[in-house]
Amino acid sequence: MTTIHLAISTCPNDTFAFHALLNGLVDRRGLEFHVELLDIQQLNDRLFAGDFDVAKASFHAALLLADSTVVLPSGSALGFGVGPLLLAARQDERPEHRPDDQQQTVLCPGQHTTAALLFQLFHPNTCRMEHTIFSDIMPRLQNQTADFGVCIHEGRFTWQQQGLSLVEDLGTRWETETGSPLPLGGILARRSLPEETIANVQAVICDSLQFAQRDPASALPTMRQHAQEFDDDVLMQHVDLYVNDWTVDLGDTGRAALAELSRRGQAIVAAEDSKPQTPVPLEVFRV
Repeated sequence: MTTIHLAISTCPNDTFAFHALLNGLVDRRGLEFHVELLDIQQLNDRLFAGDFDVAKASFHAALLLADSTVVLPSGSALGFGVGPLLLAARQDERPEHRPDDQQQTVLCPGQHTTAALLFQLFHPNTCRMEHTIFSDIMPRLQNQTADFGVCIHEGRFTWQQQGLSLVEDLGTRWETETGSPLPLGGILARRSLPEETIANVQAVICDSLQFAQRDPASALPTMRQHAQEFDDDVLMQHVDLYVNDWTVDLGDTGRAALAELSRRGQAIVAAEDSKPQTPVPLEVFRV
């Protein structure tokens, strides 16, 4: 039996989609899964370290790993109205160029998150970037120990309750400029795995996702176990926002959105790569 070291995020759309796989409710097609659930930046970092066979990753990280991984057709977070929010600690402030000794600080949920990539695309050379776990961003803004924060996950629905100010919806900015849904993250598989194994992993993930879609309430206990926000309505809002037809299969529209992200992110990815080279575009596994 082939063992797959799989890692996914703790966010509700992943725990929803992988609920049936985690609990043995779908045919695993002869595969044994060793699963870890981690924060998205931990996933990115350990994927760079080569720890996983298959893992959820930000598409920003995926761009840097495109030569060694392939995107699976199922399991992605991609859509309209799903982008991270740029929030301010104080009303009416916006990121701007300032002298070094007066530079503003923006909190991002990890160096290789798509949220950080979007901030660099739309607000280049404005703020000093500081990376922290996503759940610390809004408390830091409330305490005014940073000027701005790029907010993801459940915080999209609760920022107003925290008394914070919206600067911009970075996803809306992407949609306006590209006309495409925003690709946030997806499931990556090592190219070194046999194609048959990758195909079986893809099939199990698709089955798990469709199981949850048929009976959404059945996934709530798994979602609650790992969520920062325990209100069931908020958890299901999250699922409704991030789980859609493109999560089941990226299709032509999803592939085109990944190609656009590859094109726009080239300069940033090239600057980040420790061994600068022509960036490899994201490739979706063909089943």
